This record gives sequence, C-alpha cells and structure tokens, in this order.
Amino acid sequence: MPAIYFDHNATTAVDEKVLEAMLPFFRQKYGNASSLHSYGIEARRAINQAREQVAHAVGVQPSQVIFTSGGSEANNLFIRGAADYLKPANIVISAIEHPCVRRPAQELARRSNNPWTLHQLTVNTEGQVNLTDARNVISDKAGLVSVMLANNETGVIQDVAAIAELAKNQGAWMHTDAIQALGKIVLNFADLNVHAMTISAHKIYGPKGAAALIVDKRLILKPLIYGGGHENGMRSGTENVPAIVGFGVACELVKARISEASAHIVRLREYLEQGLSALGATIFGQNAPRLPNTCYFAIPDIEGDTLVVKLDKAGFAVASGAACSSATPGKSHVLEAMGVAPMLARCAVRISLGHDNTLNQIDDFLKAINKIVAALRQFNSMSA
Repeated sequence: MPAIYFDHNATTAVDEKVLEAMLPFFRQKYGNASSLHSYGIEARRAINQAREQVAHAVGVQPSQVIFTSGGSEANNLFIRGAADYLKPANIVISAIEHPCVRRPAQELARRSNNPWTLHQLTVNTEGQVNLTDARNVISDKAGLVSVMLANNETGVIQDVAAIAELAKNQGAWMHTDAIQALGKIVLNFADLNVHAMTISAHKIYGPKGAAALIVDKRLILKPLIYGGGHENGMRSGTENVPAIVGFGVACELVKARISEASAHIVRLREYLEQGLSALGATIFGQNAPRLPNTCYFAIPDIEGDTLVVKLDKAGFAVASGAACSSATPGKSHVLEAMGVAPMLARCAVRISLGHDNTLNQIDDFLKAINKIVAALRQFNSMSA
C-alpha cells in the first residue's frame, strides 16, 4: 500500500480517540437503543450525547440533527423528502453538485406524474456559482434549491448564504451539501441561512456509515424509510450506535482542532502548489476561495489516471477526481462546467491533505512527481 495518503476528500482514517469511544458499543454495550432495559438505555444515552456533539459542531439544537447512514442518504432525504411534501415546481442545483444531489434532482424531473423542472446554475472558470444566473433562475416558481458549500473536486467554496437569501425571498427551500466543508472551515448553520444541511463522519476522521441532515425546526419532510419511527419518524431503522458515537466524538475533535489544523495544511498546500507550478501545472479554482486542504491540478499532456497509477507505485495515494464518480473515470462534470478543455480535464489529479501530512512528505512527493513527469514526457516525445 502507498506509504503516504493524500486523498482525504475521499475518506479519512478513524482517529484513535474516535475508535476508542466506539469499541465498547460493539461488544460490552451492544444494546438496541429502542429497548427499555439497561442495555438499551445506555445505547440511547450514547446517541443523545452524540447528537449534542454533532449539533454543537455546527451551532444548532440537538433536535435538528437527523442521523442517516451516509451523506448520500441525507441528501436524498432532503430532496426527495421535500419534493414528496411540496407541490411540483422548479428544482435548482448548481452544475457542479455531487451525484447524490444531481441524480435525485434528475429523477424528480423524469417523473411521469407531476414532474419537477430542473435548472442547473452555471459556474465561472474558477468554479464559483454565477450569482447573476442564480438571481435569474431562482424565481417564484422555485420550490427547492441545493448548492454545495465546498466542491469535493476543486475545494472551491460557494457563497451559500447569498444564494439562500435569493431562495428564501422566493419562498423556496434551501439546502447545502456541506460534507467537504465540515472540519476544514468554520461551519455554522445559522450563518449559512439555509433550511437544511448535510454533513458526514468519514470525512472528519470518523467512521463510515454515519452522517446527518441538519434541518430547520419548521421544515417538514416525508421520510425515505418507514418503519419503527426512529429519528422522530424521519429515518426508521435500528441505529448504528457505534458509528453515531464515533461521529459525535469526531465532531468534538475537529471543532477543537480546526484553527491549528487549517493553518498547518494551508502552509503545506502553498508549498505543494509552488512545486506544481514549476512543473507547468494548471491549478483549478486557484483564484477562488478554497478549502485549505484541496489542490486540483493538471499537467498538460500527462493523463490523470496514468499519473495516479504511477504515483501509487511510488508510494503516494492521490485521486484523478471524485471517489464517488469512479463509474466515469477520466471525465469530470465539474471541470466541464468550468469550461476546462476536455484534453486538459483528462489530466486532472486531486490532492487533498490531512492534518497528519508533513512538509517532508510534500518534498518527497514533489521529487517523485518531477521524476515521473520527466519520464512520461520523454516517452511521449519518443512516441510522437
């Protein structure tokens, strides 16, 4: 396996403190949180504590936290749950949304009975949503709006609060996928001015299998999963207590560490991008506000998939795009929306740093990529 991990936007290692908190709930404290005996009561208390920890991390009340199995479910819960409650209207998303927002929105538009009308907001060459387009598109016919806070590929941060103001002025419900933002920038639900927000555990050194939809108390959604009425009737099914406990602890840790970790990671990324620029790399979204840990770049004439494989063999785990979009390798709808030429887009590689990465690792990476790129350029020139 690669010795150095540079793919933290895909997932992160579970923090030792998170794992320590989770372990008892696999064996000694294995009760069903719906049971009335002491085992069940203990599990319910653990979930309640985690709900408080998650709520505190984003500045809401615990009652606003709906636990789900992952970010995809949480995004679907908002889009489909809101659409099943409201009358069909316009659904507005950005052209760079994650597939777990794009696909349910597209399905609403494909309904044979009472279809919604889908509109996608354009972005500029830096990957920022065009606010003029948003003003024109978000009309009184808009029912739902969903714009991600930070893009998983470029790391570009959107002005969600401004878009939310447009949506609210037209009576539309506003949602943001904030999965990549949690733990990397300060995140506050009220400041974003949205009706709903999605966050996830495994991007913040927590376990896979736990996420949450944060909702305005006045929001009414229809559940995706019916059954025993768990999560105040919004998400039935026996709770994944270990994962929820881990999510709570992970939220507590990132809130305490965010300032120090961000400053460290920004220094690493600046050094990394200096080295990549010397290689002639194009860095996507470089002039827009970005997550501190994300660098999405392309070296002309060096295919991204090839570079990822070569770097993997050299001991570095990086990505050629979004891990959740592996069904269409070599093609990024995000770069396409930004107007990036297809040949350059095929060269895209994403590096997403974590708080354990070091300057020495960046140095080693730059030495390795310089060597690999030189070899590939030589091969390309000989093959021409």
